[in-house]
Amino acid sequence: MTDNQSGAEPSPARLAITQRIVDDTPLVVATGEVDMDTAPTLSAAVTTALDQAAGRPCILDLTAVSFLNSAGLTALVNATRQADARQEPLRIVVDSNRPVIRPIEITGLDTVLALYHSVDEALHASNESQ
Repeated sequence: MTDNQSGAEPSPARLAITQRIVDDTPLVVATGEVDMDTAPTLSAAVTTALDQAAGRPCILDLTAVSFLNSAGLTALVNATRQADARQEPLRIVVDSNRPVIRPIEITGLDTVLALYHSVDEALHASNESQ
């Protein structure tokens, strides 16, 4: 039984999302697992951040993600397409986090997604592109 007065779906417990603004850039930090159940939560958080971006880049930090499956990969591709359509680049921070970078590399998405090794690197790149 869930106490959910807002009417929105509760966030799956296996994924925690935090959002903040760093140097005028929306930052979404995901911690936990991104799978079929949690990918919609990640997608919604990125959409919210893109709404805040107002033409600026947005950063998605996946360095604390412990699992990423095909649903998560699809969410990343869709978020990138959504950002591109808005002309608000999505910078994805992956670090050397094997549970995240490995499926991205195996599927060839490392050539499609804008990947960075740190939030600082993504912020610096974002500042250059403005």
